[in-house]
Amino acid sequence: MTSSPHVLIIVQNLPVPLDRRVWLECRALTAAGYEVSVICPKGPGDPAYQLLDGVHLYKYAPPPQAEGALGYAWEFLYCWVRTALLSVKVRARRRFHVMQACNPPDTYWALALLWRLGGVKFVFDHHDLNPEVFLSRFGEPKGAAGKLQYRILKWLERRTFRTADRVTSTNTSYQKIAWTRGSVPPEHTTVVRSGPDTTVMRPVEAVDELRRGGKHLVAYLGIMGPQDGVDGVLEVARRVVSDRGRTDVRFALLGFGDCLEDLKKQATAWGLDPYVEFTGRVGPEQITRYLSTSAVGLGPDPLSPLNDVSTMNKTMEYMAYALPVVSYRLTETVVSAGDCAVYVEPGDVEGFTTALLDLLDDAERRGRLGFEGRRRCEAELDWRPQAENYVAVFDGLTGFASRGPFPDGRPALGAGTDQWGNKMIDVSDDAVLRAFAVNRTGE
Repeated sequence: MTSSPHVLIIVQNLPVPLDRRVWLECRALTAAGYEVSVICPKGPGDPAYQLLDGVHLYKYAPPPQAEGALGYAWEFLYCWVRTALLSVKVRARRRFHVMQACNPPDTYWALALLWRLGGVKFVFDHHDLNPEVFLSRFGEPKGAAGKLQYRILKWLERRTFRTADRVTSTNTSYQKIAWTRGSVPPEHTTVVRSGPDTTVMRPVEAVDELRRGGKHLVAYLGIMGPQDGVDGVLEVARRVVSDRGRTDVRFALLGFGDCLEDLKKQATAWGLDPYVEFTGRVGPEQITRYLSTSAVGLGPDPLSPLNDVSTMNKTMEYMAYALPVVSYRLTETVVSAGDCAVYVEPGDVEGFTTALLDLLDDAERRGRLGFEGRRRCEAELDWRPQAENYVAVFDGLTGFASRGPFPDGRPALGAGTDQWGNKMIDVSDDAVLRAFAVNRTGE
């Protein structure tokens, strides 16, 4: 194919560009010469259509928050129909050659089959293990209704795998599931990790007011759902403040999700409001400022069938900002962080609390872990090689001779000012980066 191919990307779980993985994928494709359209739910204040950085965004009003099996079924049906109608609108503007669907849910294989009649290829971007999500939330099903729901989830997953022309997996654990449970030929799968773009995710000078009068700021970044362990962050905060008497520590919880309001109520009930801040939904500038000011990033995800084999994006994003990590020891978390994190055995809340305080009180260790984490991100986890793998999938499907996702090479990483006016740390200078990683506390 000589003309620019058109790729349609479908996302139901998050708006774009808030979904950082999908936005990186969009930017990689457009930089390589593809035209990209996205269908996703609206975020607060989002327009129904927007052309952003060359990407066509088509958005629909999200359904009310689902409750119970019937509520989730209605949510999936509503989003599927709205997405299908918008895909016709995208097609009316210009034919698309490849459709990519990002799960959850595993329902868009049916739409892919319809568009296959028009010659459209289907790429499944495997973000989540929905059967494992079910097991992590509800345990092994015992009743007839639960067993039926679980069987349906596994059937939908199988149909998605079997419909896909190509599968992109976020890690090798997911890739093996595509091979074994999905019967996908190995040559049709590609690992595309959700690594941070370290040319964009760069630390800046700390913002003292974000510490809210404390010496140390501790950060959690991510979704706040039942399986994410954010209630465990509050338990650690309670032990730090009430049991250990450490009133010099502040906690910033960045993100949103089904549990956010309950978490706020729990923090109030435990008297943690002076020490815990819930930011809600955050954008790139807020993430940069908070993670550059924090002394430690938290990975509280509990051990579960889902979490143990899932790559936690927040771990790599902490590392991109030279932020040391305290996390429970999960298989894929160790793959991501290597020796650049402090690991605690799953479920040991007291051990997690001790590990956090020990790290806060050891500036040299924090500095070493932060420095090594940033360098690991640059050398092994960076988005740039992942983007090349990702674009190659579409080149192979379409026969398009793309110019690659980074035609201008790698930008310099010296000192300067970012787009929001923050002074960037010169991460190309080892001494400067080490000094920044050590000195991340207030007065």
